[in-house]
Amino acid sequence: MKSSRKHTSPEDDVRGIRRLVATVRPAANARHEHEWRLWEGVNLPQRKVLVPGVVSHSTNLIEHPELVADRIERFAKVAGRENVIAATDCGLGGRVHPMVAWAKLKALAEGARIATKRLW
Repeated sequence: MKSSRKHTSPEDDVRGIRRLVATVRPAANARHEHEWRLWEGVNLPQRKVLVPGVVSHSTNLIEHPELVADRIERFAKVAGRENVIAATDCGLGGRVHPMVAWAKLKALAEGARIATKRLW
């Protein structure tokens, strides 16, 4: 399966991440949610982190914390639970109403708590 993004792949990210601490990937919007599979079989260098976006900036719908947890767990299973830090798909400011942004961040925090309990 190929990435829908141009000029980038997990292998490109891994090559580039050797100089960096983390790679940030959109993973919650409809265009990129399937791309977690691209990380299957990719070995992150030691002490490097994958930062998937697990709440989307592309919709005003608030993700359910269980869905957020599922997204985090997918990445944890392919990259290792200690190598994943959940984030937003992209910046929320200016893209969604501030009340929606805060609700999405609350769902992100609650989903991370759920995933942490399941993974650890």
